[in-house]
Amino acid sequence: MSQATESDVREDGTIESVSGPVVSAVDLDAKMNDVVYVGHEGLMGEVIEIEGNLTTIQVYEETSGVSPGEPVESSGAPLSVDLGPGMLDSIYDGVQRPLDVLQEKMGSAFLDRGVDAPGIDLERTWEFTPEVEEGDDVEPGDIVGTVPETASIDHKVMVPPDSEGGEVVTAESGNFTVEETVIELDSGEEIQMRQEWPVREARPTVDKQTPTEPLTSGQRILDGLFPLAKGGTAAIPGPFGSGKTVTQQSLAKFADADIVVYIGCGERGNEMTEVIDDFPELPDPQTGNALMARTCLIANTSNMPVAARESCVYTGITIAEYYRDMGYDVALMADSTSRWAEAMREISSRLEEMPGEEGYPAYLAARLSAFYERAGYFRNVNGTEGSISVIGAVSPPGGDFSEPVTQNTLRIVKTFWALDADLAERRHFPAINWNESYSLYRDQLDPWFRENVTEDWPETRQWAIDVLDEEGELQEIVQLVGKDALPEDQQLTLDVARYIKEAYLQQNALHEVDRYCPPEKTYRILDAIKTFNDEAFDALDAGVPVDEITDIESLPRLNRIGTTPDDETDEFVDEIEAEITEQLRSLY
Repeated sequence: MSQATESDVREDGTIESVSGPVVSAVDLDAKMNDVVYVGHEGLMGEVIEIEGNLTTIQVYEETSGVSPGEPVESSGAPLSVDLGPGMLDSIYDGVQRPLDVLQEKMGSAFLDRGVDAPGIDLERTWEFTPEVEEGDDVEPGDIVGTVPETASIDHKVMVPPDSEGGEVVTAESGNFTVEETVIELDSGEEIQMRQEWPVREARPTVDKQTPTEPLTSGQRILDGLFPLAKGGTAAIPGPFGSGKTVTQQSLAKFADADIVVYIGCGERGNEMTEVIDDFPELPDPQTGNALMARTCLIANTSNMPVAARESCVYTGITIAEYYRDMGYDVALMADSTSRWAEAMREISSRLEEMPGEEGYPAYLAARLSAFYERAGYFRNVNGTEGSISVIGAVSPPGGDFSEPVTQNTLRIVKTFWALDADLAERRHFPAINWNESYSLYRDQLDPWFRENVTEDWPETRQWAIDVLDEEGELQEIVQLVGKDALPEDQQLTLDVARYIKEAYLQQNALHEVDRYCPPEKTYRILDAIKTFNDEAFDALDAGVPVDEITDIESLPRLNRIGTTPDDETDEFVDEIEAEITEQLRSLY
């Protein structure tokens, strides 16, 4: 959160009433969404309602002990984030206060109220290399230089979007702080590496384009059956313990995005502790450097003030937009949007607004839409192209997908990964229900898979979906009369579906090889199962009993393809397919 100087602060107002995180003040000179400082401790808050002389503020910190009559100061500016080198490899709270800096100030992990710090280090120097020369004309958004922010990412220094642009007068390389001038224009404007941007306002772009490339995740059920496009939106709803956080963490680790922004929005402290402890230790599978070198974490746990939870998703998406403007592909994980909606509900009820369904505010759908529509594949104003893919976890109470947050999210996103508590109880992970999940990106991504993986990708995927659909229908009959009462061809379909579920859809997140499966291997596993299917039905048509078909020696080896090293997969699958074909054909 950007700091307010004394000259920024407007004349005082006075607290009239306090209701939890909602404070009413009178005589305050402020506008909607302005940041204000409340009480003698200067607690940070934001103006959310103005009625006559009465200003309503949501405070981002605990308000116990704050009383009527204490002063309120306005910064005269909306809630904004500091943008510049140093955001990667950082851990922030919901309003972009760096937690490690606050911990140093406090001397403990428990933060005092009223403490603040800039979002990026104002004293650290960065090695700046200009990409423009004297005499060049630059416009808003243009890239004027680069800074090696981390071992993985070069930070592109850009002309601020609200700049008038002009001709470059000076452009020198060297080491600078983020507040020192690196480029000077003929208009007298000085460009620094640091920008500020209001979090509730989307950064400008030229246009949003139709995404045609998948965000490959290394998860077979996602890449193979329900793919997400770079610049797409996805929801992961599921009950407690079904694996929402683990799925999002796997995506953060292995998705082929340049930048990862992970928002822990109202999740339990132990889950965020696991993320904060694990991520700095994890190697990046793409670069070999630390994963945190391309990651920004925003931690707003369930025991932190509820009002800051409402703003943390805006903080995250604004940081994501900034890196998108540099031409990077960004993956944003919001875990979970249900906690964000609950924060909105609490604030709304304290404002005594008319409640909507289940007490959520009537504008719930509009807020969700405004958040998700900031995702997309964009042509930026500087001529680059970048994307933001948003994956939002949803935590419906009791796993009830008919509740308002899940239903409103489903109307917005185009990929739905439904987590299933029954699958999780059976230790089938990832516990994504293949009958309830879907992706509306499949048709527009098929050309990429045809060109980069195999021509047969869409047909093979559709075959697997058809088998799983048929298996779902047959299971209802099996529960009534048993498997042996079915015709042999349907019994064989059940066995093929079992191998799809065990060898293909299941994946071990703790196995060194199986935790990540490239698209080529994802296809080969499914192709091997289809080979068995085709040869098995040929044998069945030739009169071979189904028991003999499913009892061949090589069949269990299908379950070992996932744990086979990637560079040995083709040889291993070719060998299995040859053995299965030979053994089945020898039966007739």
